[in-house]
Amino acid sequence: MSRERAAVMVEYQARACRSLGSPLYAFLLERVARDVREGGPCAAALAGYEDAPGPDAVALRLLGGVHALALTGRAPDLAACYPSTGGSFDPDDPEPCWRAFRDAVVNGMEWVRDWMTRPPQTNEVGRSNLLIAGLLEVTGAAPLPIRLFELGSSAGLNLRADRFRYVAGDFAWGPADSPVVLDGAWDGTPPVWLLDAAAERPELTVIERRGCDLTPIDPLSPGGALALRAYVWPDQIARFARLEGALRVAARVPAQVEAIGAADFLARVRPEPGTLTVVWHSIMRQYVPGEEWARVERELDRLARTSTPRAPFAHISFEPRRIGDRHRFLLAARLCETAETVLAKARPHGLPARPVTG
Repeated sequence: MSRERAAVMVEYQARACRSLGSPLYAFLLERVARDVREGGPCAAALAGYEDAPGPDAVALRLLGGVHALALTGRAPDLAACYPSTGGSFDPDDPEPCWRAFRDAVVNGMEWVRDWMTRPPQTNEVGRSNLLIAGLLEVTGAAPLPIRLFELGSSAGLNLRADRFRYVAGDFAWGPADSPVVLDGAWDGTPPVWLLDAAAERPELTVIERRGCDLTPIDPLSPGGALALRAYVWPDQIARFARLEGALRVAARVPAQVEAIGAADFLARVRPEPGTLTVVWHSIMRQYVPGEEWARVERELDRLARTSTPRAPFAHISFEPRRIGDRHRFLLAARLCETAETVLAKARPHGLPARPVTG
């Protein structure tokens, strides 16, 4: 039953990859699921993780470990099939890619098994598209220097969101020379509230950038950069380009990410006069146990309660929420003790965003 459960989890991730625009990973995971059921090398790679909870994302761990083999030249046949390493994937003749993937698992089993111990961390830069929109909105009522705190920061790339450029048709915000350009940021024209906020605040002043993560990644180290690249899906070249640009920004814009849980991290944060204290997070809530998240919410309520007009606080989130029988990924923001406002929606990688109506 454990092996069957692992195969079912892999198939679930295959459907997610297909819906999120990765036919390569959708195909490979469908074959991985079959290999797991047959007791092949992928079953050996996942051994011991068959009963892991969904948030452990064991399929993504496997994919990341194998992708790292291709990125480092240890799996040249697979690299020839991955666009991220200069190769090409032919959906009309996908079997060579599967054979190369399976061989990479067999020949790199020790590497892959080590990779299975690491939680997947995409640190998707596209999510900054939603976070920066929320920040522009809340700064209208609190135009002060910003102290930025992020929960589940991974490598802290999104702590540099104000140094990226966001483009949608005639709309653009952010440094014109930024190596990160999020084109197609909005589906059509951005909402009026964002157009007004961007026009009024063409720049933001961020004086502090701090985050937390149980297993932070150093984006300036070779191992850290490899981990970030490995978790980008190899047939999504635009995401690769955004990541490479973000690594360049990280090299010149300092940010601190501590190895600490979200609640303990927030417990040390206090509003400070003359600044806007901002806590934000994106697609990380699902990885936090319920008891821990209850503590996070109490800390967020404390920050809102103790904020003042001279020391305001804002909470910005881009997280999935169940609406009816489906999940929607929504941008929400609140300032001090005001009610939360849902501002926009997007797919999990953050592009393009859409206004929320009704």
